[in-house]
Amino acid sequence: MTRSPSRVSARRHTALPRRPTLIAVVLAIAVTLLAGCATFQDTGARQWHDKPQEGGPLAAPPRVPDQPPESEQPAQPPGSPGGQASPNGCVDPDPQVVATCLNPVSAIAVMPDAQSALVAERATGQVFQVQKGKPAQLVSSIPVDAASGGLISLVLSPSYDEDQLLYAYIATPADHRVVRIAPGDPPVPVLTGIPRSTGSDAGALAVGRDGALLVATGSAGGDNGSLAGKLLRIDTFGHPLKDNPNPASPIYSSGLQTPGGLCVSPTDGTVFITDHLSDRDVLYQATPGQLGTPAWSWPDRPGVAGCTAPPGAIAVAERTSSALFLLHTSPQGGFTGVPQTMLAGTYGRLGPATLASDGLIWLGTNNKGAGGPIVSSDDRVIRIQPPSGGSGSGPD
Repeated sequence: MTRSPSRVSARRHTALPRRPTLIAVVLAIAVTLLAGCATFQDTGARQWHDKPQEGGPLAAPPRVPDQPPESEQPAQPPGSPGGQASPNGCVDPDPQVVATCLNPVSAIAVMPDAQSALVAERATGQVFQVQKGKPAQLVSSIPVDAASGGLISLVLSPSYDEDQLLYAYIATPADHRVVRIAPGDPPVPVLTGIPRSTGSDAGALAVGRDGALLVATGSAGGDNGSLAGKLLRIDTFGHPLKDNPNPASPIYSSGLQTPGGLCVSPTDGTVFITDHLSDRDVLYQATPGQLGTPAWSWPDRPGVAGCTAPPGAIAVAERTSSALFLLHTSPQGGFTGVPQTMLAGTYGRLGPATLASDGLIWLGTNNKGAGGPIVSSDDRVIRIQPPSGGSGSGPD
């Protein structure tokens, strides 16, 4: 089977009132050619095709709070993101761009006000507070080993309004670890001894709906008893949760290889993990014990990275394909409708993704040093309207 590009996406057929015989023949041929290329977790074999971007929810510039209605916007020259003029140095006229001229962004933690965010640079270990129209301010500089992953992920404390704490997943010369960061203080280890691999930035950090810290770790050659290749579930002091499969162990799920992102559904607390296998990229739904069949697979390996879960959807950032991939979720827990590929080539390689309390999706780019074209304002933080257009239910 030949496709360009090869991308899994779902297709639902709608009966048409005219020429039924011809349509039946065409559908039969399509089913024969496309069957078996990918599967839903719950519903078995389906047929797939690419969703064209024309007319999609993000085909036009998404509306963000500081962007006036289209009738009030001046005409913009074509050929750049959102139809805007090209960046000039660190000045980027694209209304969706919040911050510019950063090093490759590894994590974004949106603040409770939904207008500002803490942004982590992987290689430098620096954390900046960014807000549209204001200079980035350095908040913390965390010592990291850039060769083994650097500053991999960052989240606000589950009780950030009260304690103003951050949690980061970092690489040190000895291991990968989770650290706690208080304003003005050096990082405090929370969970240490996670095996690391030189040159690998695998891993992610998230907060569950129950306030647990969730840590996705790379395999790093670890065995079943190792913390490598696992989804760990701990409290904010690093202790295992009592309802883990083994109450004495932080391990919740096993079987990860090179995870790139973690996201939590705001509606039911379901945890999703993006991962890279040897022959495909996948999306897992976390379950206790050994991870089962992926909920979604990408045979073309687009480089899945961060993910976020706006109501009724899962949005997955892609590095290699430089796009955002959207899966629509059903109330029954599976996927429905036709997946969409959005922002293709607009901002380059997308890395972290998160959801703000006002429903907007924040994304970071990984363009510098990646071998692809960059613009003068890279790397950037972007804020977009989710395709559903609905209100958010809180950050991941």
